[in-house]
Amino acid sequence: MTTLSKDDTTLIRLTLNGREVEGRASPRLLLSDFLRHELGATGTHVGCEHGVCGACTVRVDGVMARSCLMLAMQAEGAQVDTVEGLAPQPDRLSVLQAAFRRHHALQCGFCTAGILMSLDTLLRDEPDADRTRIEEVVGGHLCRCTGYAPIIDAALDAAAELRGGDHV
Repeated sequence: MTTLSKDDTTLIRLTLNGREVEGRASPRLLLSDFLRHELGATGTHVGCEHGVCGACTVRVDGVMARSCLMLAMQAEGAQVDTVEGLAPQPDRLSVLQAAFRRHHALQCGFCTAGILMSLDTLLRDEPDADRTRIEEVVGGHLCRCTGYAPIIDAALDAAAELRGGDHV
């Protein structure tokens, strides 16, 4: 097994929002910090640094992950999706992002990226997610500004649109 010192850096290659990227990371560098400081994906926010608040939520190989609990080296060769990759085009919001906008489901925006990543994953994996399921997922995030009701309404609206149904 290779032994690394805290001062060593290793080249990390991964796919970020569909693009092959690479950067250098020390053995202790967290994925959240690697994304923000090395790769420039600053939409991933760091709140509690304990995996509790959810602000740092990204998708790694299709699964929600708290990037503040994962080392950058663990993402070697992985597909990592961040909030920057949700919009289908630079000048167009995703269905979920547009629903957040319509329902005023963000205030300061600090937690929004992580919530969007979790809900996007939920709606991708469970297109028929109901209010209870959406509340469970949103319950894994701490937001001090919105009171959660607009977030849940936006997610229900986006789910209906994605299924081709009526909006909330």
